[in-house]
This record gives sequence, C-alpha cells and structure tokens, in this order.
Amino acid sequence: MTTDVHQLDDGAWVSVNDSREVNVSDLWLLAEHDLCGCEVADFLAEGVVEVGVEPAGPAVQSRFAGRCIRCGAEGVTGWLTVGRVVDPADGGFRGVDHESIHLVDG
Repeated sequence: MTTDVHQLDDGAWVSVNDSREVNVSDLWLLAEHDLCGCEVADFLAEGVVEVGVEPAGPAVQSRFAGRCIRCGAEGVTGWLTVGRVVDPADGGFRGVDHESIHLVDG
C-alpha cells in the first residue's frame, strides 16, 4: 500500500493520504540546527517548503520556513519528522509531540 504525502493550501498543511495532518503556525523546539545561534530554537513554522517520507521507514518529514522567536532569525529548517504512518492499509497517521525537543536532519 502506498502513502500519499504532499503539501496543501500554498504550504499551510502537510497532507497524509488526503487528510490535513500538520499545519503551520506550530512552535517547534529545535536542537542541533543551523537556523540561528540559539542552543534550542523556538521555531515558529510559517510555511511548508517540502514534504517527504524517510527512506528507512514510515516517518513523514517536512522542511519549514519560519523564524526563531527567541532571536528573530529567519530561515528554512532541515528535515523534521512530523509523524509516522502507523497503518498504511487505512492511512493511519500519528503526529509527533510538538512540546518535545526535535532534532533536525540535514
């Protein structure tokens, strides 16, 4: 079974199997990033730039444009895991906990 992952509404949503799952305007705590000099960036996602699926597994990933609300720096993130497809047969999706600290992949 394949999983359809794309962005909707001019980068406002990450869609998984035609269901809006992750929206912009969420605050992400990012560690090991290159957006700014903050050890942990308080990153406000303002737009979805790119979406994809992690090659090694069912993780749905996205790159976001936005800004660190601690220092004001703007930029585009590396790949962030936004959730996982838990049941490809029915399109079940489980989003990540936004209150956790997230690591950025390249």
